[in-house]
Amino acid sequence: MSERPEEPKQASDAESLLPIDEHIEEGHDAEGRKVRHRGIYLLPNLFTTANLFAGFYSIINSMSAQSALSAGDAIGASKYFAFAAIAIFVAMVLDGLDGRVARMTNTQSAFGAEYDSLSDMVAFGVAPALLAFGWALGDMGKVGWMVAFIYVAGAALRLARFNTQVGTADKRYFIGLASPAAAGVVAGIVWAFSDYGIQGSKMSFLVALMVAAAGMLMVSNIKYNSFKELDLKGRVPFVAILAVVLVFAVVFSDPPRILLLVFLAYAASGPVQYLLRLRRHKKAE
Repeated sequence: MSERPEEPKQASDAESLLPIDEHIEEGHDAEGRKVRHRGIYLLPNLFTTANLFAGFYSIINSMSAQSALSAGDAIGASKYFAFAAIAIFVAMVLDGLDGRVARMTNTQSAFGAEYDSLSDMVAFGVAPALLAFGWALGDMGKVGWMVAFIYVAGAALRLARFNTQVGTADKRYFIGLASPAAAGVVAGIVWAFSDYGIQGSKMSFLVALMVAAAGMLMVSNIKYNSFKELDLKGRVPFVAILAVVLVFAVVFSDPPRILLLVFLAYAASGPVQYLLRLRRHKKAE
């Protein structure tokens, strides 16, 4: 007869203060008996927490920029806005790492997925909207904060839809613009122009259009390449390594402008491919 694993023990008063999810991990105690433990995985959730911190740091810098503008310090405000935008790009890197670390270490859990979505909402939903509002949209009054809200709502709906489609959607594509990519468009605009000392109030209308478009693309049914089919574990030609090095060299030569162009191109790729498919379909008829 196979030995039945022990049921998870009731948490003590001290343990009840710690975050515990529904994940149950089987193991063995000192006597070799099977036991099951409740808890969360540390490593991937550390990256998710760092992602959350980067989003929070971006919000703090956007608020600091507003204080600097109120004090008449335009140069200081530009620096704070740039820091806020950079923090969003840092959050993107961390967001990409937490999922990969979880898969590589076989530490995926429902808790981690939910925590990741909440962190993404802060880093790629609230932070970019506040950044755009503080830099350019604030001078537009009600229209400005409504545009910012459209972006936040789009990010929330996009993340909720992504969670409900896990395991059923085609992994080769995203349905709608991914929230990190939308955040890259917004953060790229602010970083690229504030780096030149250009004030957002001079281009409020353009920024409003871009932010609203990013928010709408997130909830659209337009397909975007996810690039998840790329095999990063397998062998690759030496030329591929050189190409990666070249890409990094180009990005680091002028990060604000290059990143803005990359994310604008990716955001536009979905509608362009949709129109091309529609055109081919009409020709086939």
